[in-house]
Amino acid sequence: MIKSSKSWWGRFLFQDKGILPSKRLLFVYGILSVVLLLFSFWGISWTFVFGINALVLLFSFIDLFFTPKRKQIQFQRIIQEELERGLPYEMMIEIKNSSNYAFTYSFVDGLPLSFQRPFPVRGKVERGSVSQVAYETKASVRGKFELKHLYFRYRSTWGLWEKQMLVDLEKNIKVIPDLTETRAFLEDAQKFLLYDGEKIRKYQSGMGDFAQIRNYVVGDDPRKINWRQTAKLNELMTNEYEPEHGKYITILLDCGRIMGAELETGNKLEKTLEASLTVAAAALKKGDYVSVLAFSKSVKKYIPPAKGMDHLQTILHAIYDLHVDAFESNYGTVFSFLDTMQKKRSLILLFSDIRTFLHEESALLYLKRLRRRHLFFMIGIEDQQLVEKARMQPTYADLAMEKSIAQQEILFIQREKNKWESQGLQMMEAQGEYLATAAVSHYIDIMNRHLL
Repeated sequence: MIKSSKSWWGRFLFQDKGILPSKRLLFVYGILSVVLLLFSFWGISWTFVFGINALVLLFSFIDLFFTPKRKQIQFQRIIQEELERGLPYEMMIEIKNSSNYAFTYSFVDGLPLSFQRPFPVRGKVERGSVSQVAYETKASVRGKFELKHLYFRYRSTWGLWEKQMLVDLEKNIKVIPDLTETRAFLEDAQKFLLYDGEKIRKYQSGMGDFAQIRNYVVGDDPRKINWRQTAKLNELMTNEYEPEHGKYITILLDCGRIMGAELETGNKLEKTLEASLTVAAAALKKGDYVSVLAFSKSVKKYIPPAKGMDHLQTILHAIYDLHVDAFESNYGTVFSFLDTMQKKRSLILLFSDIRTFLHEESALLYLKRLRRRHLFFMIGIEDQQLVEKARMQPTYADLAMEKSIAQQEILFIQREKNKWESQGLQMMEAQGEYLATAAVSHYIDIMNRHLL
């Protein structure tokens, strides 16, 4: 395609500057041409037909004098600098019309292809006024993105011709993991730990230092009820205890190939990031030191240990753009690196795929060495498809074979887990939607039992 044809095609696709005939003009011109063509069969000369067409076309150009000049229209894009993956956000475009003519418009914003794109957006701006138009979008991919252009078309009241503008509105935005579960924990930890709507992972036990007196909720230990406060307030109150602060928590994030397995919403790495941030928030809120290490075939990111809720932002900005690598994870390398970097005793919380990890015999040697100084716990996402196949009712031979293979795989996983756990290396699996809840529950349980 030659350069001139590309330019014309770009104009029709909201990709360039220019002046275009509107659908109204094309419709009027088409009807007129058909009428004149019919009259030409009754003796009207072709010179008259072409003359009328040319006159109508020239008359339509008067419409351009009733449209604002491009310099008389200013734009501003109002957006948040950080968006959470998968959540809807409102984008705002402010249009200032400093001319004496009103106009109608349509535009396409230059969002990346991974964003929801509800375009074109249409509206009208009165003369000498400022208009704000909002549209809703959501991002499905994490990372840093650059928004450059706004593709804008407008026309006058007659609406015969459209002027097109390519507006430079550069803006950098970050798409971070979904922090819904993290906020839910920080707002109400006890409510967040409701597991499956019924079972509560206890946030406190009778061990540790006294923290506060609060309302009794279902699942609390009746032995910890504060009867004096209960009598005063005529409402059940309970003592809350918390473990001592200042422990070290090391979160390991597996970014290897297997973590790209798709779930109902996102992949395994997405759920892992959301769960790890929730655990980090829980630990930092309790005054512990948190460090994060992301790896695949080598170490990708390492955030040294620190405490305080400000450190959560440090962690978030360091790992928000992590993506799955097309490599197998090298556990030996990361454990060797960790043994060098983390000298103080800590809880090592590994988010990875347990089925893949169980085949890494060499990793057992490194973990035996780490166990002398650290407490190791591994958590992965349960394979729902495997569980469903193991529970299904076989109605014919092929289904029976699939169920048998699934049951054998589950037995193998359980047998290998028992072997690792006999070495003092704890691991568990949870459903993707409950991964954050399970991880925080086990962290709190370990802290309350003073295992660290």
